[in-house]
Amino acid sequence: MNRRVLGFLSLRGLPLTATVLMSLSCAREETQAPVQALGQGTNTSEIHSKHFFYGCPMGTDATNDLIIRDIYALSSNDRTKFADWVAYRLDEKSVSGDATTRRNFKADPWLDDAETLETDDYDGAWEDLSVDRGHQAPLASFKGTDFWAQTNYLSNITPQKSALNQGPWKRLEEKVRGLVEAGHVVYVITGPLYERGFPALPGADEPHQVPSGYWKIVALETDSVICASFMFDQETPRDNPIVSHLCTINDVEAKSRLDFLWQLPDDIEEKIESDTFQAWARANFD
Repeated sequence: MNRRVLGFLSLRGLPLTATVLMSLSCAREETQAPVQALGQGTNTSEIHSKHFFYGCPMGTDATNDLIIRDIYALSSNDRTKFADWVAYRLDEKSVSGDATTRRNFKADPWLDDAETLETDDYDGAWEDLSVDRGHQAPLASFKGTDFWAQTNYLSNITPQKSALNQGPWKRLEEKVRGLVEAGHVVYVITGPLYERGFPALPGADEPHQVPSGYWKIVALETDSVICASFMFDQETPRDNPIVSHLCTINDVEAKSRLDFLWQLPDDIEEKIESDTFQAWARANFD
C-alpha cells in the first residue's frame, strides 16, 4: 500500500515496528507514503498532536497503527480490528457548523486490508446482535470542520449495542458538546474493553474481537485539570443515567491496560487519576 506522511512528526528513537500516519488540513488523503514507529515501550514523548491531553496514551501493542488526522488520533489494533483508543480535541469552531453530515462508512484508506474491517463485514450485525456502527469520535461533534467524513472510517467505528449507542453513549456525547458550546476546550479519549467474550460479527470474513464494553475520559483545563471518566458495558440499558457509570482514570487504566496523563508530575497525575470529580460530573453529565 502506498502511504505518505503529510505534515511533521518527530520520530527520534522510535523502533520500526508499528505504523504512524498523519495529515495536515491542507493535504489530500489520497496521497500517502510510509513512515513507521510507535509501539509498546516506545518513547512517546516524541509523538505530538493537538488531540493528546498530557501525552499520547501508552500501552498498546507494538503492531498497532497510530493514525493522526485533523479531527482525531487513534491507535488501531491489528488483532481486534478496532482502535484501542481514540483521542480528539473539541472547541466551539469544530462543533458549531451547518455541514450536512452523512453516515457513509468505508474502510480506512490508511490501513492495509488485513488490518481493518470492510463495510460488508457489518452485514446482518443489527439483525443478529442488535449492534450499531458506533462512532468513537462522534460525527455530530465535527459539523464545523471540513473533515467530518473522516469519522466514518471503520477504524473509528466499533459494533456497539443499539441501546447503549443510542442511549447513554449518545447523551454523554451531547453533554460534552454542551461543555464546548459553553466556551470550554474539551479533550476526549475513548476506547473499548474486552472483559469477556462477545459474539463475532456474522458477516465478517476476517478474525476480529467485538468489545464487551467501552470507556470514555472527558477532560478540560481551566485553573486546574478536571476529568470525568466513565465505563459502560455493552448491555447497558438505553435509559441508564450517565453518572451511574462514573469511575476514575485509574479504573479505566486497570481495565484497558493503558496509561494516561503520564506527562504530568507523578503526584499530580495520581491525584487526578484517583478522583472521580463527582460534583463536577454530576453538575455537567446528570
